[in-house]
Amino acid sequence: MTTSFQRNSKILLRDKSALLLIDIQDKILSVMNKPDQVINNTMKLIKGFKVLNIPIFYTEQYPKGLGTTSEALLSELHGLSPIQKMNFSCFGAGNFFNRLEDNKVSQVVIAGIEAHVCVQQTVLDLVANNFQVNVAADAISSRKDLDYKVALDRMGTHGAEITTSEAILFELLVNSGTEEFKEISNIIK
Repeated sequence: MTTSFQRNSKILLRDKSALLLIDIQDKILSVMNKPDQVINNTMKLIKGFKVLNIPIFYTEQYPKGLGTTSEALLSELHGLSPIQKMNFSCFGAGNFFNRLEDNKVSQVVIAGIEAHVCVQQTVLDLVANNFQVNVAADAISSRKDLDYKVALDRMGTHGAEITTSEAILFELLVNSGTEEFKEISNIIK
């Protein structure tokens, strides 16, 4: 008797995924809860996605007033251009959602700030437009812990997968024993 098994449809796949960093700008980051955790885990995601050759996008909210993306991340984002926006949700960032579709992206991994404003609104809009969203809970933040916790709960309730940066990277790796596994193991240490 032959039984066919399948993997869960929520598991991230390299050829369907992209990383979206939302508004990790120094002027905002400086007032966030656990800013070092956000930077450290976001850096792990960026480096891991580069090893796996998965697209990375990043946004800046009103850069004229809030400045550019954190200097701590910019060296790893070399060669990429920020998507500048005025709307809280990335839905309002020009043709960004079309860019995801054009790149055959259906699974979006999210890191950024603030959890209860730009991150939450983007996640809800992505879900409403049939994207699978994976929120790296250890790579997002808000000024207040309650806002962060309520945002995680709300995003999860409305269809987002709430997970961690390390879980995301191992999910995308699929297996051990490869050069990519060795590189990513070194990144997460």
